[in-house]
Amino acid sequence: MNPKISVILPTYNEAGNIIRLICELHKILVTSRQSHEIILVDDNSPDQTAKNARNFFFAKKFVKIHVRKNQRGLASAIFFGISKSKGKWLIIMDTDFNHDPNVLLKFIMLMNQYSFIIGSRFINGGGMENKLRNAFSLVFNLYLRILLGHHVHDNLSGFFAIKKNVLNQFTPQKIFYGFGDYFIRLIYYCCLENVSIVETPVFYKNRIYGTSKSNFFQMFLSYSSTALKLRLNA
Repeated sequence: MNPKISVILPTYNEAGNIIRLICELHKILVTSRQSHEIILVDDNSPDQTAKNARNFFFAKKFVKIHVRKNQRGLASAIFFGISKSKGKWLIIMDTDFNHDPNVLLKFIMLMNQYSFIIGSRFINGGGMENKLRNAFSLVFNLYLRILLGHHVHDNLSGFFAIKKNVLNQFTPQKIFYGFGDYFIRLIYYCCLENVSIVETPVFYKNRIYGTSKSNFFQMFLSYSSTALKLRLNA
């Protein structure tokens, strides 16, 4: 029998986080009685992220580890994980503990009511430990929400649960490319198709291990371009 939930973890140089994260996710999903698989998609990390995970979880069938040697990028890694998934629900999250594993309990509670559940920093109860990044992200998301003309407050979260059959309504090549801009496209197309969407509050703590792979100025330019293209082609 296929699992209910597939958790997809795109990784690059997350050796210090990955084992603890998978253990916490597995414990939460077992405790909440959710059949599941955890799919790690690693872009051939030089810090041996995949090797460390494989050595630790070598006998655990619920962990599926894939290493991509000839391709790299967040959005394409997520799509690769989706293509390997067997769950009715997909949960996508970062592996640096910005995304709190305990939020999965909120996602699970909402799965009977909605098809697309977004962890949002910019609704009541959400936020970021880094106050400066929180302020920039809040303003930028307000701009994106106005430009795109929909109700979603956090277009850059990348922490979400979605029914796999909902994703199958779309052309993946139109969504899963680039970096975090894939999420802007996913939300936009889901809003156009009137997919039932809900945001649940999340709070981003500072990462525990490693360094951020995001450059705010580059993200601003790239994501603004993505939003403008979507709006102009509407």
